[in-house]
Amino acid sequence: MIKGIRPLLRGSTYSGMLFAYCGAVVSLPLLPFALLPLLAWRSAPEAVQTVLVLLVWAALIGSVGLARITRRALIASARRLLGVPLPDPVAARQPARSGADRWRTPLWLLLHVALGWTGALVSGVLFLSGLVLPGGWLGAEVGLSLFGRSVRVEGGWQSWVVALGCLLLAAVVCAVVTNALRWSAPRLLGPSSAERLALAAERELQLAERNRIAHELHDSIGHTLTATTIQAAVAGEVLSADPVAARAALRSIEESARAALEDLDYVLGVLREEKAETAPTRTLADLPELLDRLRHAGAVVEPELSGELAQVQGTLSRAAYRILQEGLTNALRHGAGGPIGVRVAAAEGGLELSVVNRTGAGTLTGAGSGAFPTSGHGLPGLAERVRLLHGEIDAGPHGPRHWRLAVRLPVRWSA
Repeated sequence: MIKGIRPLLRGSTYSGMLFAYCGAVVSLPLLPFALLPLLAWRSAPEAVQTVLVLLVWAALIGSVGLARITRRALIASARRLLGVPLPDPVAARQPARSGADRWRTPLWLLLHVALGWTGALVSGVLFLSGLVLPGGWLGAEVGLSLFGRSVRVEGGWQSWVVALGCLLLAAVVCAVVTNALRWSAPRLLGPSSAERLALAAERELQLAERNRIAHELHDSIGHTLTATTIQAAVAGEVLSADPVAARAALRSIEESARAALEDLDYVLGVLREEKAETAPTRTLADLPELLDRLRHAGAVVEPELSGELAQVQGTLSRAAYRILQEGLTNALRHGAGGPIGVRVAAAEGGLELSVVNRTGAGTLTGAGSGAFPTSGHGLPGLAERVRLLHGEIDAGPHGPRHWRLAVRLPVRWSA
């Protein structure tokens, strides 16, 4: 029984009833316009006139519901007063609504107004009855008259019982009206099928963008931290013996950190859904700078560049840079010293990228050497990036005690 009366004790029940009352009040300004047809048909029977007024009134209310601003206002108020989690309508990219979808808001508005008036009249009569009936506690009879019908209640404790019953029924009416509005709000104010598809497509684009940002962050920050760790170790070892080399390593650390901060600012701006600065664009044109940072870290790099790299289009060029950056980072982390071979060959048939480095014992399967922690997301991320570009990737042992990352990407030459 306690569970049954629990809705009557919640404040949300009465805030929902307030929402229903608002629907009744807002419809009042349209009532005078609904009475205008009676001026031209005064001879009609009273019942016909009543039906005509109600029909015109309903048509006017429904026409208000056709405006998109009405739907936005109803969704906002339903969220606040009914506590229903309704998403905002799809904005400018909203698809064309079908006929059934177009009439959902007018139907909701009519239901809202009808429940508002019904709830207001019934609960109002019951509430007033609950307040008036106890007036007969001195023994006098109390009578109520409504719409030509009269009810008389004898004084005494019977009036108190009937009064409490009226107040309880008024609360029940509030709960029923509120629950009816809550049940119908998601069905009539919620997203339509076309809007759900649009929201799903928008969500998919957001997830794709966040995955791309995650790849960018992993490639950029991961490479920078690896390179700066090695450069700091080199600077510490040669600080006394070769100050010039130490200063060069420290300058390289500064440049790497600055580039990583630019990438990080852009990523954080996107994740916060703020208007970020222009995205850092690292392309194959920045490859010499990347190789110089590796040399400052003490690595021996043997590049082999061929073809018109400047003719590679922007998106592919940026992806190729990130792929090489990830391959070189893995070579620094897991390599066992020795030269790192970097090959970039651009031709009309495709763009070929490869990184070959010497590996220590037990690292031919791609496991880390233990010098640097690794999340294990590098190669899967590369494979996903290459797959999206319709390319081919091969990573694994290459000859005795060597590891090779080889990628082939289709090329479209820029005009």
